[in-house]
Amino acid sequence: MKRDDLYEVQEAGTEPTGVLQPHPWVTAPETNAVFDALEAGGAEARFVGGCVRDGVAKRPVKDIDIATTAQPEETMEMLQKAGIKVIPTGIDHGTVTAVVGEMSFEVTTLRVDLKTDGRHAEVGYTTNWIKDAQRRDFTFNALSATRDGDVYDPFNGIADLSHGRVCFIGRPADRIAEDYLRILRYFRFHATHGRPPADRDALQACRNNVEHLSELSGERIRGEMMKILSAPNPGSILLLMRGEKVLDEILPEAGELGRLRTLNWLTTKAVNMETVTNDPIRNLASVLPSEDGDHSIQVIAQRWRLSNHDSARLADMLVPLSIAPDAPENEIRQALYASNAETFRDRVLLAWADEVAIDARLPRERTDAWINLLEMADAWQKPVFPLRGDDVMALGIKAGPQVGKRLREVEDWWTREGFPDDRDACLEHLKKIVSG
Repeated sequence: MKRDDLYEVQEAGTEPTGVLQPHPWVTAPETNAVFDALEAGGAEARFVGGCVRDGVAKRPVKDIDIATTAQPEETMEMLQKAGIKVIPTGIDHGTVTAVVGEMSFEVTTLRVDLKTDGRHAEVGYTTNWIKDAQRRDFTFNALSATRDGDVYDPFNGIADLSHGRVCFIGRPADRIAEDYLRILRYFRFHATHGRPPADRDALQACRNNVEHLSELSGERIRGEMMKILSAPNPGSILLLMRGEKVLDEILPEAGELGRLRTLNWLTTKAVNMETVTNDPIRNLASVLPSEDGDHSIQVIAQRWRLSNHDSARLADMLVPLSIAPDAPENEIRQALYASNAETFRDRVLLAWADEVAIDARLPRERTDAWINLLEMADAWQKPVFPLRGDDVMALGIKAGPQVGKRLREVEDWWTREGFPDDRDACLEHLKKIVSG
């Protein structure tokens, strides 16, 4: 059967062709409670989407999605009758959230797309599992499974999954035209579930529709890009996106990707520390130019609707590391004090990646010096400066800017002296400054 033919309503997929192992989330009492409630009301229910895909692939499952033949209002009534808390999170599109103990489940009525414009879909409801599967993006995202573990695979998704093929259902151009975010989702799933080479037809469809990415909300683009930047090898994916003009459209500020690839090697393979992780914001920083960084950050923060925390962190880590890795210990402690352990760690990793990108064969002593910086960040406990504004005013300085100025002068001396735990010594130095 040709892949283009798969989009037609068909009988294929009406019988189970795979088995979902009894993972804990499948057999949990909370899960059974939801299925019991729906089935008691006469509805059919199955696991769908990512939980089935990753369950089959024996990957960690984060979110549990369930589809049902019941209408949204019927779903709410069935769950509430069973004493299950229900939140109408997306009831206009057929989705409610069922909460049982510490677990939550998105329960969605089987749907068909009545109208799409590349950003939003107008949906109708159905009881046909094949029609619901047809509206999904990739073959392995169209899998569904009963609670007994029978997997339904109408579009050969299990085979695609096992071979690392990220395949649109039907014609890639048609699926992308329904929702242009699927351009980014293609690259995301190629990063997390795919293997080279990428599908040529899919890449061509992405390239042909790249100008439509500007029609999507910043929040949706950010969501997909953070997942791409969290992937095991984001540098290779961004390079693929650049080749198809996608990166130029959504992140034109990105420069050379070599530092990202080196940074990724450091954080995922070279450094074995719990605090050193494959971090999407740090990965983003690695492709941005240090010069004119503030302007770039402001533009990206507005375009992607970054949180204030992420924007501030991005700006902090783009400030170059102020010390060499083999600096004296007290200089390292001063640099830690001037920032914080997280910011210091980010700057160290970015600076280290810069150095390794130039010379991958650093002497062992140099590598040990970089690791020592990270270890000092892990062990860092910021000392408390022992003076306050009242101490300055007690010496006759009136409240105002001069109080802060005098405090900063003493604090600078205190840091240079190695943060002595000696309030009297700080007071003596303060008196010298005030009298002097």
